[in-house]
Amino acid sequence: MTIDNSITQYFGVNLAELLSEKILTVFSNFDHVSYTNAISLKVNNLGYKQRIELHANELYNYLPEDYERAMSILISILGEENQKETGMFTDFYWVMPIGKYVEMFGIDKFEFSMHAIEEITKRNTGEYAIRPFLRKFPEQTIYQLLIWAKLNNFHLRRLSSEGSRPKLPWATKLDTFIDNTEPVFEILDILKEDSVKFVRKSVANNVTDYLKVNYEAARTLLIEWSKSDDKNTKWIVNHATRKISISL
Repeated sequence: MTIDNSITQYFGVNLAELLSEKILTVFSNFDHVSYTNAISLKVNNLGYKQRIELHANELYNYLPEDYERAMSILISILGEENQKETGMFTDFYWVMPIGKYVEMFGIDKFEFSMHAIEEITKRNTGEYAIRPFLRKFPEQTIYQLLIWAKLNNFHLRRLSSEGSRPKLPWATKLDTFIDNTEPVFEILDILKEDSVKFVRKSVANNVTDYLKVNYEAARTLLIEWSKSDDKNTKWIVNHATRKISISL
């Protein structure tokens, strides 16, 4: 028998049992038996992303039909915020299906979904959940990202960059701002002197993405940033160009 040592192993029946335990503390009518059985019947042979989606779908089947009611239950089990730059995918891996729930079912509840994404991001990440909103409501969502980019919470500052990356790993390509880069670059400009490496790395990766999809726009941005004496901006410029040779 082959032992699965990958991240996939954490998103099976074991996660259904963990989420059930948490949900039952705030919603005693939750049909945890049916939820767990549904996961057990369907989870075998599924990969990491498919398992997260399965959990979100089955939570949808067994939580209240009203989206805001269901999400309120899920938000209430999130617990203490993550105070570290690490731990998103270790200590708080179990939050991933909750983010997927917003991504799959929350598009028609913009304000409430922004609240949910904010709370999720303080523990795990909303970088995937935010992308459908960037596509359908670009102006509203960019406005929200601009707000997050200025907050003290570094997880939310990172989200404002990471969620707007055109080539975010594990996500479908975000074409919305490839030609008109100004909305995203405005966010990145706010973050270019960020003191938290966790945030700076995201900004650099975002710029690297743009070097691949809109080279001239990204190069122009980097030329401007390269004039800065700020050590954090210099770090971002160096990191963004570490694998792509460009003339600044």
